[in-house]
Amino acid sequence: MARRRGFVGRVSGAIARARCGTDCTTVTADLAGCGAAGIGADRVSTVALCSKTGPVSVQVLEKRRLPLASLSWDREGIVAPLILAEDLTRRFGNFVAVDHLHLTVQPGEVFGLLGANGAGKTTAIRMLCGMLPPTTGRIQVADVDMVRHARRARGQIGYVAQRFSLYGDLTVLENLQLQAGLYGLTGARRQERLKEALQLLNLSEHRTVMAGALPLGYKQRLGLAAALLHEPRVLFLDEPTSGVDPMARQRFWELIYELADSGIGILVTTHYMDEALFCDRLALMQAGRVVAEGTPDELLRRPLLTPILALDSPDAVIFERLAQTWPEVREIIPHAGQLRIRLHVGTEPVALRARVNAVAVEQHLTVTALRPAAPELEDVFVAVLEENEA
Repeated sequence: MARRRGFVGRVSGAIARARCGTDCTTVTADLAGCGAAGIGADRVSTVALCSKTGPVSVQVLEKRRLPLASLSWDREGIVAPLILAEDLTRRFGNFVAVDHLHLTVQPGEVFGLLGANGAGKTTAIRMLCGMLPPTTGRIQVADVDMVRHARRARGQIGYVAQRFSLYGDLTVLENLQLQAGLYGLTGARRQERLKEALQLLNLSEHRTVMAGALPLGYKQRLGLAAALLHEPRVLFLDEPTSGVDPMARQRFWELIYELADSGIGILVTTHYMDEALFCDRLALMQAGRVVAEGTPDELLRRPLLTPILALDSPDAVIFERLAQTWPEVREIIPHAGQLRIRLHVGTEPVALRARVNAVAVEQHLTVTALRPAAPELEDVFVAVLEENEA
């Protein structure tokens, strides 16, 4: 599955909001060259032809044609974020679990929140979902203040936990019927939403199966189906594919894209770096703070203080064993027939080159190539964490 690359304005006809206040759903705009832009950067400004007022300045939202009903506009005609956190802090006694978090998620955006255990991700999500009040700061979900109007805001949210949280001794359909009742769905609308959820998640053939007997991937689908019954505008997914097989992970991400294409704002936590690449924007948390944020491409272009070298050698196994004791080396990763060697912050690659060459001569080993390696997302995050610890 190919990763989407940035989703601000890539094609003509993107939904835009004219400065004149007109909802232009068929704007013709020249967006060439702005495909690399991300929602995190300034939105793309351009001039378009409005059917009512003629040429106007517009703010292009994105490449997908979202239903206008799923969007909100601020007073300046800019699409309002579906999730807004400002200066969000949570303390437990003297311990600061989340420290001045600023975060936005736009309609149709898949936002990834990453970090090690204890970084503050779970506490942040609990606050954003209204399950935990912040010590200080402001949260808005779909234009509703979470602190002042928590019940109304929670009605705009769907949540899928990492662990299966439905009832294993009920069937798939019974679980969904129970959730529909909790959401207050009745009559024809209730039946329509149950049918749509079963079809969207490919669960129709499993409706009479006990939920506890489902494979893990299908349990996650059922959890997602339950979270979507009330048509939320915001979706929180906490490690949604943890433990499922690769095919199930791919299908789940295809579903995430379908939901994002409908205008839902999605915040997902994951520890899979390949999945992080599927997100439109990412934030890395450490000790309660966001220490890096941007599109995957922006993060991959970030200058690193932690050098990475790739060693090609028919004696790679021997080099891997020897390098474990070298003081310059932080980590060694066998990767696609070569060794990726991460050095400590501030280490000069020339020092490792000299050591490798000396060992090769001394032990009659062959070095085919030793060169700088292009960083992968995991390299970036490891480097950022180490830089902030230094």
